[in-house]
Amino acid sequence: MVETSARLLRLLSLLQAHREWSGADLAERLGVTARTVRRDVDRLRGLGYPVHAAPGTGGGYQLGAGASLPPLLLEDDEAVAVAVGLRTAAGGGIEGVGETSVRALAKLEQVLPDRLRRRVGALTAYTVPMLRTPETAVDPAVLTELAHACRDSERLRFEYRDHNGSATRRTAEPHRLVCTERRWYLVAWDVDRADWRTFRVDRVVPKPPHGPRFVPRDPPAEDLAAYVSQGVSTAAYAARAVIRLHAPAAEAARVVGPSDGVLEPESATTCLLHTGAASLDVLVIHVVLMGLEFEVIEPPALDDRIGAVRDRLSRALDRSGRPAGTPDDGGPGGP
Repeated sequence: MVETSARLLRLLSLLQAHREWSGADLAERLGVTARTVRRDVDRLRGLGYPVHAAPGTGGGYQLGAGASLPPLLLEDDEAVAVAVGLRTAAGGGIEGVGETSVRALAKLEQVLPDRLRRRVGALTAYTVPMLRTPETAVDPAVLTELAHACRDSERLRFEYRDHNGSATRRTAEPHRLVCTERRWYLVAWDVDRADWRTFRVDRVVPKPPHGPRFVPRDPPAEDLAAYVSQGVSTAAYAARAVIRLHAPAAEAARVVGPSDGVLEPESATTCLLHTGAASLDVLVIHVVLMGLEFEVIEPPALDDRIGAVRDRLSRALDRSGRPAGTPDDGGPGGP
């Protein structure tokens, strides 16, 4: 009886972890026969869990939505990760999630064993968050709707506002959601434009009904994070540049975020930054404020703008009467 109960819990855990399982895959995971899997599924149904079954070679088992939420079966590390993630979510990024996260965390901590509660408590008590405030909040209902469409390979109909506020109707085959410190993006195949597009989620207004189902395409890039970063930091701007930073890529990544540009390792001591901005003057400021030694690879016109800024700064120093390199007392809290 104990063995059967443990197997049922393991079966429930598998059904929760994956959208659909074939009977053969479940039997292999559990180390039992397909007949035993069918009996165990019937037992779960008898306990009130809605397990759906589709016949045939393409069929399988799927845990459906029930009248009440079934208990989550989490490993120790998974429970700690969820608890810490809920605490972090209160810092922002998704509209309205802060309060919801607190409620969910309170429920989770009630059932955490003492050993896990101490781990979570120690980690959060001795951690000071310094989260970047998101520029725009995302409606969690929209985020969930997009995630479901990605999961179910279901065509998405939505209204999209561009940076000028103009709205257009779009039909797309959603692939993945990509998040940065500041924003959420949807990578999708735009049906009308027959090309891949990246949409800011805070500008998306779903217009159901969605559908039909589609066969997922090969993604536009193997590294979707780099693909989105290149799109939002370089391709979207009129002024683009390639800068050689005199620092290893790992070191440069500490100051260059996904929205600032794409880093390309070049050698043990240098890397290339592909970036963009509204103008060359903005690019100069953008690169200088990184605080790293650099040189311009392209465009040559950027060197001219750097020279103009250098001359302007030199004239400012001449007018102030202080030569370049005069120390300044930054006081406490300086670099």
